[in-house]
Amino acid sequence: MSPTPGARPRRELHLNAFLMSTGHHEAAWRHPDVEPARALTLQHYVDIARTAERGRLDSVFFADSVALHGKVRHNTHSAFEPLTLLAALAASTSHVGLIATASTTYNHPYTLARAFASLDHLSGGRAGWNIVTSAGQDEARNFGLTDRPDHAARYARATEFVQLAQALWDSFDDEAVIADQASGVYADTELITPVDHRGEHYEVRGPLNIRRPVQGYPLLVQAGSSESGKEYAARFAEAVFTAQQTLGEAQDFYADLKGRLGVHGRRPEDLLILPGISPVIGRSEEEAKAKEAELNALINPAYGLAQLSAMLDHELTDADLDGLLPPVDAGTEGNQSRKQLVLDLSAREGLTVRQLIERLAGGRGHRVFAGTATQVADQIQEWFEQGAADGFNVMPPTLPGGLDDFVDLVVPELQRRGLFRTEYTGQTLRDHYGLARPANPNTQHHPSHADTKENAA
Repeated sequence: MSPTPGARPRRELHLNAFLMSTGHHEAAWRHPDVEPARALTLQHYVDIARTAERGRLDSVFFADSVALHGKVRHNTHSAFEPLTLLAALAASTSHVGLIATASTTYNHPYTLARAFASLDHLSGGRAGWNIVTSAGQDEARNFGLTDRPDHAARYARATEFVQLAQALWDSFDDEAVIADQASGVYADTELITPVDHRGEHYEVRGPLNIRRPVQGYPLLVQAGSSESGKEYAARFAEAVFTAQQTLGEAQDFYADLKGRLGVHGRRPEDLLILPGISPVIGRSEEEAKAKEAELNALINPAYGLAQLSAMLDHELTDADLDGLLPPVDAGTEGNQSRKQLVLDLSAREGLTVRQLIERLAGGRGHRVFAGTATQVADQIQEWFEQGAADGFNVMPPTLPGGLDDFVDLVVPELQRRGLFRTEYTGQTLRDHYGLARPANPNTQHHPSHADTKENAA
């Protein structure tokens, strides 16, 4: 697929780097090009974040879980809490956005709102929050619960949580700090407003003890694709990370989610949809396929079965690897959209359990594509131009090499086609995504800052 001579895209492609310790392929840590021990060093992530910035990517993103999940016997993991890690990366980068996952089920709105406001100030306005509700049983047991809250209850709590976080960010006005040394007035307390929240789940007086974030709110990201997840995204999210296997499925999801925004007084451009793609890149198609086969040959079947069991919320550790997937009930209180994706993939292609594990090993349901830089760029351009994506959540199969390949080979091809930026044109994460800074609803109720300064003098 080649660009039309002289044509310019009507909108800009967005690229986010989704980072996981040694890479997204479940056998990445065993690959000879990977050093697993580096995944527990800061320098590993500094180098990767700088690569993303060198490629002018919009942001880097870290998933998170608050449980070990019992799979560490056969796979590496990063134990770093993402907000802590991203605060360190803020000092090592200057432009790339910094998105952390944090749960609304196992955090408190005040402490999390403060943490994200801190990251946003420390990074000069580059913070983003991937909002999750935490579907795992192991996570619940780490917080004194015998069972995870059901799907509906988690989203009800998440709604109150985010509304309260927004109220807390708005409680300390942009102009509240005067720092007038002559008069001795540091802050105008009329511009600092208690939230006095009393809800079903939380009681918080407020205000927040840090001024409003540089971006107003950190960029709000969401990744659920169930009905509840899509409704939640339409109401709150500004970027959605989603898993789609085919162009048609992605187009349907894109149209569905964009079509829900009007009910909430939002425009289609207020929400960016970024499907995941895990590209295995070679100088030739044959080389790319060989690299993919090399990674798949390193899969540990016991780990693959455990992963598949978790995704389907159904015990499969004794399943016949060379047989078809046994009957699995479609219902779950866990990740509903991902379970349905895996069931649909298995049924559509008639995969054996072993083949299904291999298909999921590189992206856990996200699209895996092996090919040349030109072929990867073709895939990205097709989805972008055919109403399936506003950009992509890039999931390198190995790190750091997989991201190096994408930045050095695919990004220049996208730039050549006029699809992707060659330089950053803004400073904040909202600038990169072309999203406005939210207005503070409290501002209209406060006296003007000019009046306040005059009164202070």
